[in-house]
Amino acid sequence: MDYRRLGASGLKVPALSFGAGTFGGSGPLFGAWGNSDAQEARRLIDICLEAGVNLFDTADVYSNGASEQVLGEAIQGRRDDVLISTKTSLPMGDGPKDYGSSRSRLIRAVEDALKRLGTDYIDLLQLHAFDASTPIEEVLSALDDLVRAGKLRYVGVSNFSGWQVMKSLAEADRHGYPRYVAHQVYYSLVGRDYEWELMPLGLDQGVGALVWSPLGWGRLTGKIRRGQPVPEKSRLHDTASFGPPVEDEHLYRVVDALDAVAQETGKTVPQIAINWLLQRPTVSSVIIGARNEEQLRQNLGAVGWALTSDQIVRLDAASKVTAPYPYFPYHRQEGFARLNPPAV
Repeated sequence: MDYRRLGASGLKVPALSFGAGTFGGSGPLFGAWGNSDAQEARRLIDICLEAGVNLFDTADVYSNGASEQVLGEAIQGRRDDVLISTKTSLPMGDGPKDYGSSRSRLIRAVEDALKRLGTDYIDLLQLHAFDASTPIEEVLSALDDLVRAGKLRYVGVSNFSGWQVMKSLAEADRHGYPRYVAHQVYYSLVGRDYEWELMPLGLDQGVGALVWSPLGWGRLTGKIRRGQPVPEKSRLHDTASFGPPVEDEHLYRVVDALDAVAQETGKTVPQIAINWLLQRPTVSSVIIGARNEEQLRQNLGAVGWALTSDQIVRLDAASKVTAPYPYFPYHRQEGFARLNPPAV
């Protein structure tokens, strides 16, 4: 397994990490992802550790804390062998103290997560959403206190816009608070919006990407193709409305390109889609999920080899879309291009 620095921090993370959203799954979204109990979770974690995957990502909102609890049970006795990444800020209830990133909410959320995980520290805490109602100085001050107390090692964010990340980093620098070193983002061959602003920001500011849904919300499994209905067992029937939309023609164009590369390499469509991400700037780790051992072992096959430059060019071309304003001039016009070399 290849290990990479998480942004500009000194923390080394595996190129592939494991998303524990399938642990203890319940409800229309998380239940469709999977519902591994502690025993099955231990087996999946065993396989991960054997392959060098030691970073496990979860969130308090995943099945109302059940994912954290199952993960905690599954790593008992080997806490020093793993890195735990979890997230908070999204609603855990209907009360005013049950959501957001206020000081009181963050302190309570971290204490609750520590109990569910059965540990006294979290390697990486990420804010799951930007809280526009809480001053950034308050958020960062609370995170600083939690880091100084030894309850958090590193901090990051998830699903922030560029200005939200940049303003937070500026405030951190101004007051000497911990800087965000990770941004957990949606990025895939059928969802490349990350490249317009967040990737250049990550390069400039030393913020590493932890990629969620690298298979385009289950669309790049190799089971969805032009002229064929979505398979009956696909979770897209239940979860498509929760995730990022993808136009059918764009999806089919990408899948056609993936199929061609699959024939050349002998690799599966998911393995190729994940390997492509591992070649992209700022990507520190790609989060893979699995409901069972077979899926996990297949996803682990995305490392240990590399696409050729020609194959990457063809996948880039098939997945390329016109950048939105104000970014498209920087990609189209020569004058802008000379002043602003593309990040990718």
